[in-house]
Amino acid sequence: MVLSELPGTAPELVKVLTCAPPERLRAEFPRLIAAVWSDGAGTDLAAPAVRLLMEEPDLPGVERLPYLAVLLGLLAEARPPQLGAEVISLAGRRLGPFLERWRDAPAGRPLSLALTYLLAHFPDARERVLAVADGLPLDTGDRSRLDRALQRLDPAAPKIGRAFPSPAAWELDDAEREFDRGWIEALSPQEVRRHWDDDTETVLGHLGAKAYWAVLTGAAPAPVVAGAVPARTPSPPPAEAGVFARHADAFRCPGCRGPLRFTDRTARCSTCGAAYLLERGVLDLTAGADDGAERRGDWLFKLAEIPTMGFFYEAHARPNFLRLSGSNWGGEVTPAAEDEYIAGHVRPAAGPVLDLAAGAGRWTSVLADAVGADRVIALDLALPMLAALRGRLPEVPAVMSSARRLPFGDATLGAVLCWNALQAFPADAAAAIAEVGRCLRPGGTFTLLTYRESPDPVYRYFVGRHHFPQHADGLRLFRPEEVDGWLADAGLRVRDRWEPGTFVILTAERAPR
Repeated sequence: MVLSELPGTAPELVKVLTCAPPERLRAEFPRLIAAVWSDGAGTDLAAPAVRLLMEEPDLPGVERLPYLAVLLGLLAEARPPQLGAEVISLAGRRLGPFLERWRDAPAGRPLSLALTYLLAHFPDARERVLAVADGLPLDTGDRSRLDRALQRLDPAAPKIGRAFPSPAAWELDDAEREFDRGWIEALSPQEVRRHWDDDTETVLGHLGAKAYWAVLTGAAPAPVVAGAVPARTPSPPPAEAGVFARHADAFRCPGCRGPLRFTDRTARCSTCGAAYLLERGVLDLTAGADDGAERRGDWLFKLAEIPTMGFFYEAHARPNFLRLSGSNWGGEVTPAAEDEYIAGHVRPAAGPVLDLAAGAGRWTSVLADAVGADRVIALDLALPMLAALRGRLPEVPAVMSSARRLPFGDATLGAVLCWNALQAFPADAAAAIAEVGRCLRPGGTFTLLTYRESPDPVYRYFVGRHHFPQHADGLRLFRPEEVDGWLADAGLRVRDRWEPGTFVILTAERAPR
């Protein structure tokens, strides 16, 4: 019997999960979930189905147990809270058998990943679960996610804000730990609790997304591939005077749109007289410059806040974000494939080429190789990222500025790259693309990598459990039609598109006159 033929009763749902051939169950599993779960809430069938499942004398076999583990994990998180509590109570009575199966499961395979996700919901059995985990060859990231999910908040010494991609990825030095203490101590108890709960959702969301993908595909996730990584602590070199001057015709004052004149230490608007700090090849357009020590001290303070952010982003955050948001657990989109796409599709008209939201410069270097470093300008809003970029690419000028109002004149740029970044400023995404359209010369290209929402509501739920500064309420990716609409409104015509998984990878062109 297939799910479409079921009368919708709990006994029949249990029968599908316990008796259907594994190949049929894989095809029907999303629809089976839909019968008991919807957008984070349990249906009327959820509790009766779980009660019947947990009354079975034995756990399902190796081929069916991964499905049960993911289903129970989902329902343990489901609304109303009474349902989740009942699921945890009922499943907890079978904790011993679950742990035995986990101990025997091949590492990195669907069963092990699904049971890791399920067992992360039992903080009252933390020591018992971790005792088994310590004897397993778990992935380091998954082990730290499990550990974090099983922890209880200690209000006197909260550890928050370091959950993605995993707690193990964060190797803080003394200065960074002191930085954490400062911002955490300024939070109210309610804010500490909110951050703690967000971090818990993040680690559970990652375990769930990984397990769900593995169960549906029957495959083990591919290893994380980071690509080139910058120095852990950047040291941006001084810049030659000409590094900005060669692009002076394109630059505009972010305040009045007047032209900028560059010296070794500042950029000054010829129209309104506003001055902006230029330090070590980074032009700070986020505030007016004060030639005194106070403004330069502030610049150095910003750099010192999290000096290793560029390294962390490239080594850990970016490759894991690619797997999660692009549904790229199988590793189809590799750094080499990204390099190839950029090199093959950026086709600039005359003028400088902008790397918009350039981050730590991994893809700026590919862009520089493709079009020539002397044509490239890098723009980002995070100074530690630009410091890492400047350390890698001293010949490329860097601009600290928002994407919402680009500091360039109309039709001054030959091409724009925005790689794995648009989703980082979702509220400004439409405005940023409109600005790209304004600044591109006719025939210039806009090459983009971002992500669309998964059509699978369960996978979309797991992605939405991830919390980032720009996505405090949970990570939300773009609807498929959104990006196309913004491009059309900006006068950009898509000429190439590649959409593996839930990626949006495309190149659009400003129509020639």
